Amino acid sequence: MGMMKSLMGWVDARFPATKMWKEHLSEYYAPKNFNFWYFFGSLALLVLVIQIVSGIFLAMFFKPDATLAFASVEYIMRDVEWGWLIRYMHSTGASAFFIVVYLHMFRGLLYGSYKNPRELIWIFGVLIYLVLMGEAFMGYLLPWGQMSFWGAQVIISLASAIPYIGDDLSLWIRGDFVIGDATLNRFFSLHVVALPLVLLGLVVAHILALHEVGSNNPDGVEIKKNKDENGIPVDGIPFHPYYSVKDIAGVVAFLFIFCSVIFFAPEMGGYFLEHANFEPANPLKTPEHIAPVWYFTVYYSILRAVPDKFLGVVAMGIAVLLLFFLPWLDRNPVKSIRYRGIQFKVMLGVFIIAFLMLGWLGTQPVTPLYTWMARIGAVIYFTFFLAMPIYTKMEKNLDVPDRVTMK
Repeated sequence: MGMMKSLMGWVDARFPATKMWKEHLSEYYAPKNFNFWYFFGSLALLVLVIQIVSGIFLAMFFKPDATLAFASVEYIMRDVEWGWLIRYMHSTGASAFFIVVYLHMFRGLLYGSYKNPRELIWIFGVLIYLVLMGEAFMGYLLPWGQMSFWGAQVIISLASAIPYIGDDLSLWIRGDFVIGDATLNRFFSLHVVALPLVLLGLVVAHILALHEVGSNNPDGVEIKKNKDENGIPVDGIPFHPYYSVKDIAGVVAFLFIFCSVIFFAPEMGGYFLEHANFEPANPLKTPEHIAPVWYFTVYYSILRAVPDKFLGVVAMGIAVLLLFFLPWLDRNPVKSIRYRGIQFKVMLGVFIIAFLMLGWLGTQPVTPLYTWMARIGAVIYFTFFLAMPIYTKMEKNLDVPDRVTMK
C-alpha cells in the first residue's frame, strides 16, 4: 500500500493523474436524477472503443487495392481465425454507433441539453456527428462491393452539382476520373488515420466542455445553483462510483442486444449489410436500386425530394447545418420538456415521425408517391427548426422546480 502511494506520488509530480481522476470521476458531481436516456453517452464511448479495436485488427488483413479489396474481406471472413466475428463487430458497430448517437441527440432535444450554458457541448456533439458520417462514408467504400462502389459513385457525384468548381471537386475527391484504386487508397487513409484522430479530439473536447459546465438533467435544473457549506451541489452525487456502476447495467443490456445481432442477424435484413455488397464491385453493372446505408437515408430522402440536383444538395447540407443553430433557434428559457408547453411537444413528436419516415423512404425505390411523401417529410423537418423561434415563444410553461425531482 505504501509502495503504491509512493508510486502515485511520483506519477502525480509529473502527470496530473489523481487530479484528473478527481475532476472527471470521483469529485465530478452529476445530478442525482439521471434516467434511462442518460445511458447513451457512455454507450457511445463503448461503441467508439469497439470500432477502434475491431478496426485495428481488420486493417491488419485488409488490402486497400481495387483488385484485392473484396477478396481480402472474403479472406478475413473465411480464413482469418475469428475474422468473421471481427468484421461483423465492426459492421454492426457502425450501425450501433449511429443508433446510440441518434438516441443521445434525442435526449438532448427532450431536456434542452443544447441550451445555455451548454451551447459549446452541443456544437462539439454535432461536429462529432458530422465526422462520424464522414468516417462511415469512407469506410463504406472499403469492402469494394457493388453497393459500396455505386453508393460512393452517387454521393461523390453530388459534388459536381456545385457551380463552377463541381467537376474539379469531384475529380479531387476521387483522385481519378473514375472511382478506382486512388479513391480506395485515400478513403482508407482517411478512414483509418485522419478522421479517427479528429473524432477522438472532438470526443475529448465534448467531455471537457461537459465537465466544465456540468451535466444537464431531466428537470433542466442547474444543480450548481444549490450548494452546501462545502461547495458541493446538494442535488449532485459523485459520478464515480454511483454512475460508473449504474452504467454497467446499460452496458450489459447493450452488449446483450449487440451480440444477438452479431451472431443471429449481422446483415439485419440488408439494412446493416446490403445484399448487393456481397458481390464484387462491377463498374459495368449498375444495381437495380442504389441507396446508402440506413443512417444516411434521412438526408438522402431530402436530396431526392428536391427536383433540381444542386438545390437538393443545398437542402441536404442545410438540413445538417441547422443542428448547429438549435441553441439559438429555441427561444424558450425552460429546458426540460417536462415543463414546456404543448407546442414544442407536438412539434417534436411530428418531427420524430417525419425523421423516421424520411429514413425509411431513403431505402425505397423512387416512385411518385414516395417522392411526395419525402417532400412532406422534408417540409416538416425544416419547419421544426425554422419555425422554432416562433412556436417556442408562444409556449405556456409549467413552473420549474428549484431543485431536481426523482420522477
